[in-house]
Parts: sequence; structure tokens; C-alpha cells
Amino acid sequence: MSTYLGIDPGLQRTGFGVIESQGQQLRYVASGTIQTTHLERSDLPARLGVIVEGIHELIRTHRPTAASVEIVFVNMNPKSSLLLGQARGAAIAALVSAQVKVHEYTALQLKKAIAGHGRAHKSEIQEMVKRLLKLPGLPGPDAADALGLAITHARMADVLEKLQQPRLAYRQARIQ
Repeated sequence: MSTYLGIDPGLQRTGFGVIESQGQQLRYVASGTIQTTHLERSDLPARLGVIVEGIHELIRTHRPTAASVEIVFVNMNPKSSLLLGQARGAAIAALVSAQVKVHEYTALQLKKAIAGHGRAHKSEIQEMVKRLLKLPGLPGPDAADALGLAITHARMADVLEKLQQPRLAYRQARIQ
């Protein structure tokens, strides 16, 4: 069984989702947001520190096998893009410092993996995550994206593992 941590980075709210995966079976473990709204908007180091510490706490609690982080797009506002990139960097640094393998997926890859098409709205992602994990209610939008990233990687990890098996068998056959 593998445990996957999904991270939807944001400077005010960083979504997280933890799932367990065994083959095609997925099980919800936890989700929520790491909030920095209680801090001054101008105190960027403190806000990044909250994100790092929150992710470290998630790692200590859930011991993920791997993590997936959304690749952020550059929007029209360069300042917003820079701030979002710093939140993403803090999340990745926290994961790497704890020796958790990091995988990255775009929003398009997430939407295709979860909803089957790249134009899915947040509400569609929430509904599909609810169905896939058999949740009693809709997760919040940030948590749904993070859970979706964890599901995306669980599916990709299974595919990648299957692709590696013939290659390993071929290498072993050539060595003998």
C-alpha cells in the first residue's frame, strides 16, 4: 500500500490531500488547507514558514510514499505569479528536505485524470474526487485539487510501475 500527499500550493491557502492506494483501490485519509490568512500579507517569510511547517507536520503524521504538487501557470499579474511560485517553492523545499519524492502535474493533467477532459471546472473536480474516494460530501476546492493531484499520481505510479516491469525483466534476461 502506498500513501500519496497532494499539494495545491497557494500563499493564503495551500490545499493538501492524503490518500492510500493499493492497485486501483483508493482510500481517503485526510484533506484540508494550510492557512496563512492570520498573518500580515506583507510578512512573506512568516507565511512561507507556516506552509513549510504545515507540510512537515503532514509528513510526520502520514508518512507519504510520494507527493504530487501542481505546476502553477503564469497569469496576467506577474506579482501574483511570483508570490504563488514562492509558495510552491516552499512546499517543494519542505517535501525535499524530508526526503519525500516529488512529482509535478499541470492543472490540465489533473483535470484529464480526474474528470476525463481538460476543461473541467472546480465543481466538476470536487464532484469527481467525492465519487472516486466515496466521500460523504464535497471537499473544499483547494482540498479537492490536492486530493485530485494525489489521485493523479496514484494512477500514474501504477502505470509507471507496470511500464518498468517488462524493462526490468528484459534487462535481467540479457544479463543471464
